[in-house]
Amino acid sequence: MGLKVPAALLAFEPTLPAAVAFSGGADSTALLLAAARAWPGQIFAIHVHHGLQAAADDFARHCRQFCDGLGVSLHQVNVDARHESGESPEDAARKARYTALAQAGLALGVKAVWLAQHADDQVETMLLALSRGAGLPGLAAMPARFERNGMRFERPLLGVSGPAIREWLRAEGVSFVEDPTNEDRGFTRNRIRHELLPALEKAFPQFRDTFARSARHAAQAQRVLSAVAAEDLARVGNPPSIAALRTLERARQANVLRHWLLAAHKVHSNAAQLEELMNQVAACSTRGHDIRIKVGNGFVERNGECLGFRPHLDA
Repeated sequence: MGLKVPAALLAFEPTLPAAVAFSGGADSTALLLAAARAWPGQIFAIHVHHGLQAAADDFARHCRQFCDGLGVSLHQVNVDARHESGESPEDAARKARYTALAQAGLALGVKAVWLAQHADDQVETMLLALSRGAGLPGLAAMPARFERNGMRFERPLLGVSGPAIREWLRAEGVSFVEDPTNEDRGFTRNRIRHELLPALEKAFPQFRDTFARSARHAAQAQRVLSAVAAEDLARVGNPPSIAALRTLERARQANVLRHWLLAAHKVHSNAAQLEELMNQVAACSTRGHDIRIKVGNGFVERNGECLGFRPHLDA
């Protein structure tokens, strides 16, 4: 994972023209600088101004000055990242950021928006997933390419370590801003970064490579499970027939129910909710047996001989 930024970009075979999500921090600065040098005239920058920190205006000014020096067009988007009741501030900010980046990318006419997450971010994501008891989707961590809100997103630096990025910037004599929240160890991700990663580096020097390999294995296995779930959903119906669900063994039943909720209703079910739902399906042997279980932002209910999903607003 000692790969330097320019080599990683050239090996990535990126989609062009592209826009870099540019915060002014080390990672996005390195990505924007290397991309602008490699593909002049085909790279734009998008700066999302969350307004969550006193220094946000200073970050925006720095980004403007840096882009002016590079000759790169900067598009700034101001967003309201306040969270709703029951939603974490981090999740709210992330959703607002992706929506803003996608909309800005579409307006600019680029084919992809590039994100500057790197190998250390990938390890942190996997460790967070493990700490929460996540399944394969969590352990697969961050994909190199994905679609969201009508825009293609790409992560060209997943094979580069955080220290390698900063080493390259120092060699280039390039300045960047430091987000003070990155030092706040009240956030789990920051504790992982400052406390766990140095210990892993000492005990397992190749941990970035091995974690990346495990993430690829998890992603591959998840693709197989998703294909099986799609086939099973075609058999049990959409919405799923309760009788047909009862013919599946429990692990396969969980797989197809999880797939149905996500594909048809954009709802993620946790392990406890899924277990209770399967218990109710197993007990549902008569017409009079009711099912109503809270999942995500609504309820899974019995609707005749099938399962249905009712959002909170309609409940």
